[in-house]
Amino acid sequence: MGVGSGRLYLAVAASGVRRYATYRVATAAGVFTNTVFGIILVYTYLALWDQRPHLGGYDQAQAVTYVWLGQALLSTMAIGGGGFEDELMDRIRTGDIAIDLYRPADLQLWWLATDLGRALFQLLARGVLPFVFGALAFDAALPSDTGTWAAFLVAVSLGMLVSFGIRYLVALSTFWLLDGVGMSQLAWLLGFFCSGMLLPLNVFPGALGETVRALPWSALLQAPADVLLGRAGLVTTFAFQAGWAVVLFAAGRMLQSAAARRVVVQGG
Repeated sequence: MGVGSGRLYLAVAASGVRRYATYRVATAAGVFTNTVFGIILVYTYLALWDQRPHLGGYDQAQAVTYVWLGQALLSTMAIGGGGFEDELMDRIRTGDIAIDLYRPADLQLWWLATDLGRALFQLLARGVLPFVFGALAFDAALPSDTGTWAAFLVAVSLGMLVSFGIRYLVALSTFWLLDGVGMSQLAWLLGFFCSGMLLPLNVFPGALGETVRALPWSALLQAPADVLLGRAGLVTTFAFQAGWAVVLFAAGRMLQSAAARRVVVQGG
C-alpha cells in the first residue's frame, strides 16, 4: 500500500468519525443507555459474587470493572450490530456493490477504514463516559501504571480488527444468501455469548469454557478485560488476537475474490 493509498484510507477513517459525530442525540442516548444497563448489571454481578466470591477468578472489584468495560466496548466492537455491515449488505442486495468493486480502492480496506473510524468515535464518545462513571460510582479495580493502560489499548485495537473481520464475512455472505438478516442475527447472538458480554468467559466450566475462549469473539471483550485486570500474558493475548485477525482477513479476502467473480446480487 503506497503513501497515496494510505492517505486515502486515513481520509476514509476520518470521514467515518465525522459521520457518527453528527448523531449527537443518538450518542447521548447511547451513553445514557449504557450507563443504566451498566448499573443494572453491576448489582446483578454483585449479588452473584456475594454468593460465589472469586467466581471465574475475579473478586468483586474486578467483576465491577468487567461490567463497565463491557459497556464501553459494546458499541466500539459493534457486538450487538450497528457497524458497517448493514450498509454493505444493502449495497450487495441492490447491486451498488458492482460500482464499489470497480473503484480504484480495495473493498476490504475501504470498509475497514470506515469501521475503524466508527469504532474510534464510539470508544471515545460512547464508551469513556459510562466507564468513568462506573469507576467513580463503584469500587472498581483499575491499574495504576501507564504500561497496563497502553497494553489495554493495544488489545482494544486488535479486538477492533477481529470484530471487523467477523462482520465483513457476515456481510459478504449476502452475495450468496441475497439476504444477510439471518446471518446478522446469528452473529449478534454468538457475539453476545462468546465475547463475554453476558458473563466473563472464565466463568464457563470445562470444555465449554475452553471452547468459547478459543473462538475469535473472545478477542473483543474478554482479552482486553484480562489485559486491563492483569490476568493475561501480553504476548500470548496479542498473538491470539492478531492470529484471529490474520485468519479472518485472509478468509474475507478469499470470499471477496469469489464474490467479485460471481457478483450474484439481488436485483443486479
